[in-house]
Amino acid sequence: MKRSDHQILDLEALIQIPYVDPDMGFDISPDGKQVAYSWNKTGQWEIYVVDIDPDSEPKQISTGPGAKFGPKWRPDGKQIGYVCDLDGGECYDLHVHDLQSGDYHNLTAEISDSLSPSFAWSPDSTKIAFSYLHEGHFDTFILNISSDEIKQVLDERYHDFVIEWSPDGRYLAVEAEGPIQDYWTYIVPLDGLESFPLSIDDQPICAKSPVWSPDSRSLAFASNVSGQFEIGVYDVDKGEIRWITSGKGEKEYPDWSPDGSQLVFVLNHGPNTYLALKSSRNSELSEPDVHCAQIEPGVIYTPAFTPNGNEIVFVFDNPRHPDDLWAFNLKSGEFRQLTKSLPETYHPELFVMPEEITYPGLDGELVPALLYRITKDDTLPPGVLNIHGGPNWLSQITWDPLTQHMANRGWVVLAPNYRGSTGYGKEWQLASRFDFGGVDTDDVVAGADYLVNEGIADPERVAVTGRSWGGYLTMTCLTRYPDRWAVGAAIVPSLNWFTAHENSREDLQHWDIENFGDPKENYDLWYSRSPFFYLDRITAPVQLICGENDVRCPASESKQAYETLRKLDKECEYHLYLDEGHFFLKIENQIKSKVQTADFLARFLE
Repeated sequence: MKRSDHQILDLEALIQIPYVDPDMGFDISPDGKQVAYSWNKTGQWEIYVVDIDPDSEPKQISTGPGAKFGPKWRPDGKQIGYVCDLDGGECYDLHVHDLQSGDYHNLTAEISDSLSPSFAWSPDSTKIAFSYLHEGHFDTFILNISSDEIKQVLDERYHDFVIEWSPDGRYLAVEAEGPIQDYWTYIVPLDGLESFPLSIDDQPICAKSPVWSPDSRSLAFASNVSGQFEIGVYDVDKGEIRWITSGKGEKEYPDWSPDGSQLVFVLNHGPNTYLALKSSRNSELSEPDVHCAQIEPGVIYTPAFTPNGNEIVFVFDNPRHPDDLWAFNLKSGEFRQLTKSLPETYHPELFVMPEEITYPGLDGELVPALLYRITKDDTLPPGVLNIHGGPNWLSQITWDPLTQHMANRGWVVLAPNYRGSTGYGKEWQLASRFDFGGVDTDDVVAGADYLVNEGIADPERVAVTGRSWGGYLTMTCLTRYPDRWAVGAAIVPSLNWFTAHENSREDLQHWDIENFGDPKENYDLWYSRSPFFYLDRITAPVQLICGENDVRCPASESKQAYETLRKLDKECEYHLYLDEGHFFLKIENQIKSKVQTADFLARFLE
């Protein structure tokens, strides 16, 4: 499509389009009639419920200050619990809303430390299991709601995140951070017996997204012990693991059918995903076929069976559909949209769908990426390298207002899945370990070379931008390869490995050491991969955006870089958001910060 035939999408209007939170989950009511979820329909993250039956209107049930996420129905259906973040600092409180009286209650008001957003009701509705930052790491506790008594049930070296209570009430399954870049899943007996991680030959294995079978005798999970994520089932009585998937693609986020006969999961082919179904009673050797379904190329999040087993509910998004709740009918094979975030004034053809490509890295290794572009006459357009965060993450075919706005301005946008990204197997994920700011930076720079060498973008107008780890790589690109860039914008970046490590939340610090070495023993590596010490090399204008309450990439990183760049007489723009953290929660700040980035890049690209 020619640029002249395409409507430029206004960035501020795009950001105001609401979307359902895909990350902290939704929950289906015990009677199977409603779904509770977090939605920023008004610009404020609140908890809503919507009927699963067609043509129902969502109803907002939460109120008050703060962003609310991760709703969970009490098993008797009388209350909904959720977590609330007041200032972006990821210091959640656990609230409950009584559906009959309309009352709200903060269950953890007396706990000053950070809570993990995941929690689980006991099957009898009398207790809640959750984890909070305790003595340097997140540990799992059980709260007796009637007595306010809190009892610790898991205390391991690493940090507990996801908690699932078995339907018979006898166990917890706790997904915790493991060594290096793994996840471990612990079985926690509640009768006083010792907890243990899922293991093979007495060696703990990577295991995440645990979910109990309806009879509590099995636990499904995803593991990359084979080199890519497959679905495994742990037999509680036998203490054995069997694998039910194989073949191409990563398989994650399993859920059981109500009768325990099937598992649904997400099949991930790099940036593109499918809804997948398989019998839970046969291994991949006796029944290799998996039934797959897809609305269109995009991303499916956390599918879950309805209690009657007739439908599967999930969140879906892609570049022309913001995150919404959908249902898949198992009998008809049809998809149905439960929430509708996109205004009717936006036609799907207004949005640019990406091409899946590969390009040669600086060492010749092929790097996967997504390429967004609109044909614009015969003039070479500007190019933008848009780098994802993580690094254990990936650029997918997903909803992203800033990318759409840039592409609709006629800019070519390349989103590389550099070495260190997930979605392409364990070897690719770990390829940057102990080489941060090295091979991952080179892969991004090779993307800029690809745009130029293939005649896709103007060599004099190539920008680099990203947030979090993408912000870090933006700065390593600007300092290691200064001649490649016309401009750079780093959002919530880290720049100095020493200060970023020292000033981040204490539970996050072990990851640096396990994946980059001890700062004293590996001093030269930490120094050489800190772009802060090489800011004098930068020749392009730089923008730095940060949040005051950021516990992951402290605002002090951007501030000290800005002050140094100004002393060096470098062109630099700095924006500090006093009431935000790593993830900007307030719609007015999301709009302002992204418009600032687009306008800054445009000054040097157009």
